[in-house]
Amino acid sequence: MQAVLSVLPYMEIIFSVVLVLSILLQQSGAGVGGALGGGDGGSFHHTRRGFEKFLFYLSIICGILFAVSAFLSIYLKAHI
Repeated sequence: MQAVLSVLPYMEIIFSVVLVLSILLQQSGAGVGGALGGGDGGSFHHTRRGFEKFLFYLSIICGILFAVSAFLSIYLKAHI
């Protein structure tokens, strides 16, 4: 269990960095499309395709993995 406790902080750092980068890349991609005339007449419906869809799913998966690793870290520290 000590090995898991020693690895968990590094996993959390990796998950958090990937999560922040994927969210920032999503925001900048949406802003560039709107700034360059990529708007579709004010419609709010938008279909994600390609890399934007990949970033969307990556951010969801990293968020879940980060939360699970944080809760696991808290649980293991409390029970050891």
